[in-house]
Amino acid sequence: VSTANDYLHALVIDALLRMKHRGLAKVFLVSSFVVNLGLLSFYKYSDFVISSINALTGSSLPLLNLPLPVGISFYTFQTMSYTIDVYRRNVKVQRNILTLATYVTMFPQLIAGPIVRYETIEQELRKRDISWGHTALGLRRFIAGLAKKVVIANQMAILADASFNMADGDRGLLMAWLGIIAYAFQIYFDFSGYSDMAIGLGHVFGFHFLENFNYPYISRSVTEFWRRWHISLSTWFRDYVYIPLGGNRVSAANWLRNIFIVWALTGLWHGAAWNFVFWGLFFGVLLVIERIFLLGIIRRVPPLGYVYAMFSVLVGWVLFRSESLAQVKNFLKAMLGFHGTNPFSYLVQNNLVYLLPFM
Repeated sequence: VSTANDYLHALVIDALLRMKHRGLAKVFLVSSFVVNLGLLSFYKYSDFVISSINALTGSSLPLLNLPLPVGISFYTFQTMSYTIDVYRRNVKVQRNILTLATYVTMFPQLIAGPIVRYETIEQELRKRDISWGHTALGLRRFIAGLAKKVVIANQMAILADASFNMADGDRGLLMAWLGIIAYAFQIYFDFSGYSDMAIGLGHVFGFHFLENFNYPYISRSVTEFWRRWHISLSTWFRDYVYIPLGGNRVSAANWLRNIFIVWALTGLWHGAAWNFVFWGLFFGVLLVIERIFLLGIIRRVPPLGYVYAMFSVLVGWVLFRSESLAQVKNFLKAMLGFHGTNPFSYLVQNNLVYLLPFM
C-alpha cells in the first residue's frame, strides 16, 4: 500500500511540477503524508492513543492489539523521503513500480535500518557493480555485525534484563549501574550490529548503504552523540522536519518549538509509549542547554564533556529501557544509591558473575 501510494502520488506531483502547478503539487504531497502517516499511526499508535485516553478519562476502551507490519517505521520514512525528494526535484520520478517496490522492500535494512534514501541508491537500482571483491567485503561486514549481535549484545542483555527485572527495592547502586552500562553496550552492539549486517548484505547485492553509527560512545557532548548515533534517522528528521520548520533560522521561541517537535517525534518513532516521548524530550532539553551555553564550557574541558555526555546518555537509556515512568524513577533512585541489596550476592544466586568480564 505504501509503495502504491507513493508511486502514484510521485507521478502526479512530477506531472504537476512540469506544468508549473507547484501549489497543487504540494496538495498531493500532503495527501501522500496523510496516507503514509495514517497507516503508521493506525498500526503502531492506536493502542497508545486508546490507553492514554483511558488513563486520562478513566474509561475502559478496548485495545485493538493490531499486529505491527514488519519494518513499517523504516519503510514509511523511506517512501516519504522519496516523494518529498521528487517534489523538491532532488530525484527523478520512478516510473517503474517494480523498481520502486525493490527500493521499499529491500530486506537487508527493512527491519532495523539504516533508513536508506532513494537518492543514495537511485543509480544502483538501475545498474549495480557486483563483484567478488564487493561480495567478500559484504560478507566480512555481515559476519562482524552478526558477532556484535550474538557474542556481545545478547550477553549484555542477560545482565541488563536481570537489573531491570529486579524488584525496585532490591536494586542497589552497583546493580543499577551494572545494568544500565550493560544495556548501553547491548543497544549499541545490537543496533549497530544489525546495521553492519544490512550494509554487508547491501554490498553483496551491489548496493552501498551509508554508515549508521560512528563510535557514538566517544562523544564529548550530546550534540556530538546524535551526530554519531543512528545517523540515518537523525539526518532524516533534520532534512525533512527540522529544516522545513525553519530550523534555527527563526525566532528563539520558534526554534524551541522546532527542537521539541523533532525530539518528541523522534521518541515516538522509537516506540508507542510515553517513556519514549520523554526520552526524546530529555535529549531535546539537553541540546537546547548545550546550544545556549554548555558547549562552550565542555569544549574547554574535554574530559568533563565526556563524563557529562556519557552520564546523560545513560540516564536517557533508563528512560528508553524502562517499562513505566515509575520504574524510571526507582531505577534512577537506585543509581543514586537510595536503596538496594548486596549486588554480588544477587549475581552469584542468578549465575550472572560470569558476565562481569564482558564489562
